[in-house]
Amino acid sequence: MSNNNVVEFLVGAIVLAVAGLFLFYAYTTAGVSDVSGYRLNAEFDRVDGLTVGSDVRISGIKVGVVLDEVLDPDNYLARVSFSVDSNVRLPDDSSVKITTSGLFGGSYLSIQPGGSDEILADGDTMSFTQGSIDLIGLLSQAVFSTSDSGGGTAP
Repeated sequence: MSNNNVVEFLVGAIVLAVAGLFLFYAYTTAGVSDVSGYRLNAEFDRVDGLTVGSDVRISGIKVGVVLDEVLDPDNYLARVSFSVDSNVRLPDDSSVKITTSGLFGGSYLSIQPGGSDEILADGDTMSFTQGSIDLIGLLSQAVFSTSDSGGGTAP
């Protein structure tokens, strides 16, 4: 092997090692390595921005992850399945809504625990939901409604 081949081999090995470390770091910090806990379901009128793998949070603390999103062909609602950490016991009157992290942030499920004595079990469906808000639609509605409400000027 010539000196050039040895140098190229070493540089290639270093690049592969750095790429492997990067992938390991990304995998461990993304929180996809283990999805534990119990599964819950909720139906929403819209789930814009919510994706499989999105966080499920209570008081801003991640307690689960979105597992699946499907359209219910009977009522045309989006059915979302998500996991919740088994240490978190949610009352059956808890509510869940789709929230964004800031104006341009990603969407996540935010759970507000209720006060009931009955606890949700694996596979239960949460009844109290609020879908995502269409910010662009609200903005355009506000802009166009103020421009149309001026009436006119007197001659």
